[in-house]
Amino acid sequence: MKDSLVLLGRVPAHPDSRCWFLAWNPAGTLLASCGGDRRIRIWGTEGDSWVCKSVLSEGHQRTVRKVAWSPCGNYLASASFDATTCIWKKTQDDFECVTTLEGHENEVKSVAWAPSGNLLATCSRDKSVWVWEVDEEDEYECVSVLNSHTQDVKHVIWHPSQELLASASYDDTVKLYREEEDDWVCCATLEGHESTVWSLAFDPSGQRLASCSDDRTVRIWRQYLPGNEQATLTPPGNASVLCRASTPGPFMMLLGVSLRGPWLQLAGMMLSECLRKILAQIRSSPPSP
Repeated sequence: MKDSLVLLGRVPAHPDSRCWFLAWNPAGTLLASCGGDRRIRIWGTEGDSWVCKSVLSEGHQRTVRKVAWSPCGNYLASASFDATTCIWKKTQDDFECVTTLEGHENEVKSVAWAPSGNLLATCSRDKSVWVWEVDEEDEYECVSVLNSHTQDVKHVIWHPSQELLASASYDDTVKLYREEEDDWVCCATLEGHESTVWSLAFDPSGQRLASCSDDRTVRIWRQYLPGNEQATLTPPGNASVLCRASTPGPFMMLLGVSLRGPWLQLAGMMLSECLRKILAQIRSSPPSP
């Protein structure tokens, strides 16, 4: 079938435990996996076969929940239920644990590199998000501990081109952070999900953020910019609804802005097959007040 995917290989990545996460290196030549066996495995191809190039087993004492490659591809960060984050450096054909980041009180659920490679973010069951700065000597320093969430923080992700950080939480919200006057602050709260927000993804342009939740919905958020055709900013204290846009068929989309931050919400359940048509309809039709 045209545009279908073909299975290229199947490997017993972590045969005795759950495989929690996968991440390609920036070049697309290596794949890192992590699991409940406390190990990280690095995979690559030899001919037409996928083989395990390296097993990283000395860094963590409990499940490894997340792995993330640095933008340069020379470092791999791993987040673990042992409350630590390990930094692995590529040395020829192997990896060496060069730093262990400590400080979280409970399981580290996610780790992410900023696009510059100079900042690293971690989040934990202890309800906090930590921002780490990397210097030229590969030393890591925690420059901010953010306690904006009221529950377990599940995921962190950086904007693809800005030093803007987003986090998802068991408290049903998404938080956005940026640096202001040499300190990191929560600059927006995205509300609307009715249960745990599990994961986030920016689109390549960074103009939209997608969030998925235990409430069985995916929400698409758009940054509010002056001149946006879809919305008019409401005065402070007014209702957060900006406009309604109706489309043919049984779909209604509500465009709103969080009272705590400058991000639009495309609310309601949307089937992915219909999303393109809905967005096209809104772009082609002026909004009703």
